Amino acid sequence: MPNDERILETIPSGILGLVPTKSCTELGAKVDKYLAAWRENREHEHKHDAAFKDYHKDSYVISVSNPRFGSGEAKCVINQSIRGLDLYILVDVTNWSLTYKLCGHENHMSPDDHYSDLKRIIAACGGKARRITVIMPFLYESRQHKRSARESLDCALALQELVNMGVDNIITFDAHDPRVQNAIPLRGGFESVQPIYQFIKGMLTNVKDIQIDPEHLMVISPDEGATGRAIYMANVLGVDMGMFYKRRDYSRIVDGRNPIVAHEFLGQDLSGKDVIIVDDMISSGESMIDTARELKKRNANRIFVCSTFGLFTNGLASFDKAYEEGLIYRVVTTNLTYQTPELLSREYYINCDMSKYIAYIIDTLNHDASISDLLNPYDRCQRVIEKYKADPYSLI
Repeated sequence: MPNDERILETIPSGILGLVPTKSCTELGAKVDKYLAAWRENREHEHKHDAAFKDYHKDSYVISVSNPRFGSGEAKCVINQSIRGLDLYILVDVTNWSLTYKLCGHENHMSPDDHYSDLKRIIAACGGKARRITVIMPFLYESRQHKRSARESLDCALALQELVNMGVDNIITFDAHDPRVQNAIPLRGGFESVQPIYQFIKGMLTNVKDIQIDPEHLMVISPDEGATGRAIYMANVLGVDMGMFYKRRDYSRIVDGRNPIVAHEFLGQDLSGKDVIIVDDMISSGESMIDTARELKKRNANRIFVCSTFGLFTNGLASFDKAYEEGLIYRVVTTNLTYQTPELLSREYYINCDMSKYIAYIIDTLNHDASISDLLNPYDRCQRVIEKYKADPYSLI
């Protein structure tokens, strides 16, 4: 583990406890495995001090359950002591695969259900934990982050509610708009982590003939909102960046939104270049496929779609068709949200495992050490790019 010596200069902030909700069972198990392996092999002179009690355990997972009544109401039961623990709660609010019974009917869990279960876990702690950190990869209600009419500010209210319940830190990934943290400026830590390194490593590990230079590669933002992500990735790779903006018809509303009239492109010539489209999420995927189609009209070569959250709310049929037509070459997303077996089986899909990264963050925070170097992946990106250029097969 890198920076091991620096981490061990500080005393752990309580015994580590990991609480993966049912929505994060698989991801939580991977994180737990990394933490146990690192601490088992970690040798230091203070290992027998009281401050390091239970520092190494076979598992850090705290057993919790969320039973439901026939009416659909629920509660949380913590099945072991959490007094004095430094707790890290993992929750995936987009995991629709989980179900529960409601008056004899089977309901799929919505983000509201997952968020309510998270609050039940915090409430069940009853102030006994030393510190509570919520790791919520997809930030709850993050798409409703600002008010443009007489609307609710759901994400801001949720952040304030968590802090008022006693949450000390909130860790999320690629927040739709990280400025929502302004809702809790004085209380509670908030970090929005970017998975750019995992995107780059995932592509380079699976595709061995990418030429990383301005003549052969370009990064594209599908709209104005993703411009910052695209600029950062382009600068890390040392290539040019372009963007689309969506021209909409604001005189009418279709399915709750103003329809897109055209995708206008701003950028240099794309002829023969591989292209990386980067965004925070794939919802229906309509915008990504439209962008890929426009890029092909401009003679782009292979198109890689990189997105932190692959929700695929309308299924995979449109992406299957886009792959067959040659519009899309690879789709790259993370395991921070639920992945269907069908998605994992697709030839064009590249899965970026984030469990090791999350384990690094938890291990570092438990020691009250700085995570600044973990939040800035520039040096790690440069190392993997240099290694790839020297020998593309060295990343297998």
